[in-house]
Amino acid sequence: MIIIHSVNKDEFETEIQSGSYGIKCMERCGFIHCSDLDTYYLVAPNFKDDYAEKVILLIETERLNCEVKWEDGGGLDFPHIYGLLNQDAIIGVVKHLWSDEREWIPNDELKEYAVNGFRRKLGK
Repeated sequence: MIIIHSVNKDEFETEIQSGSYGIKCMERCGFIHCSDLDTYYLVAPNFKDDYAEKVILLIETERLNCEVKWEDGGGLDFPHIYGLLNQDAIIGVVKHLWSDEREWIPNDELKEYAVNGFRRKLGK
């Protein structure tokens, strides 16, 4: 299964040089917050005021060397990685795209991994 994680590009590029990613996440939270592509639209607004260049990591859960737990995020379960993200589990890195209104724009290259086609909020 493919899950994703959004991170500042500079932070990712620095950490991945060691062969894994997530040291800062583990220090802050004890796990790496992730999402699936169909629910990321609920997560992306958390980053709209962060103007640092962001990337989205595509993570193949079957390649992870650590545990993934789906945990409640207020009525909806989100994947959390409990350990460092090994480099070979990252199957892609794409630029995080924003509209002028700072709403997430789904990348074309992510669409094949969105099971339900990037669900959207009703009325938006």
